[in-house]
Amino acid sequence: MSTDELISQIRKKKSFLCIGLDTDLTKVPPHLLEDADPIFAFNKAIVDATHHLCVAYKPNTAFYEACGLKGWEALSRTMEYINSNYPEILTIADAKRGDIGNTATQYAKAFFEDLSFDAVTVAPYMGRDSVEPFLKFRDKFTILLALTSNPGAFDFQTKTIEGKELYKHVLETALTYENADRLMFVVGATKAEYLKQIRAIVPKNFLLVPGVGAQGGSLEEVCKYGLTRDVGLLINSSRGILYSSRGEDFAAAAREQALQLQQAMAVEMGKI
Repeated sequence: MSTDELISQIRKKKSFLCIGLDTDLTKVPPHLLEDADPIFAFNKAIVDATHHLCVAYKPNTAFYEACGLKGWEALSRTMEYINSNYPEILTIADAKRGDIGNTATQYAKAFFEDLSFDAVTVAPYMGRDSVEPFLKFRDKFTILLALTSNPGAFDFQTKTIEGKELYKHVLETALTYENADRLMFVVGATKAEYLKQIRAIVPKNFLLVPGVGAQGGSLEEVCKYGLTRDVGLLINSSRGILYSSRGEDFAAAAREQALQLQQAMAVEMGKI
């Protein structure tokens, strides 16, 4: 997927919603546990109910890894289903990988080639040679952690080094990497007050923004400081959509929550 194709979908759907497929077997409707592959059954129902309201799906790989081989099989089936039925939708592996170059290359192959994701999240702590192997893949995106939504972000990310916060060093340095035009950045919605400074450094790159809804982030605040002419945002919601109901109406309830976010996004897009 190219950036232009992503922007086209955003404008067509009047949505920049990313739905996190963080499928937790302890939270899915009980009747699905009778299915041979309850994770896939849940994901399929959510995708079928919401695909017209979002532009991206983001499985957090930890939820699949925790289920062993069956979890990976469910993730593979989920990706095959999305890519076959809704190929216009961006798929993001929320894997937060980050290791030395030859290992990074294998991670990139796993997600970009074997599982056919369009994007993967990567931790920048080990620097250039842990990121550039991902950036070698054409029409794929590397989403670098910049300023995250968790409380522990303040342990390191906002510390001042040589007169500048660490997350700013990350942003500025990443722009010097080969194929940096394929970079997106993670910026937590709970850090919306930093977005103006972040946009001064990366005015055009897409930002993946978790933390709206369950974690207390404000869509309006994020849009106020983060929107660009091409929107430039992917707002992620996971629990607030996935677990709206534990009854047989779970997919319809998820669709309703996604619709509310899409409608709010359409209003924000109208301000551009």
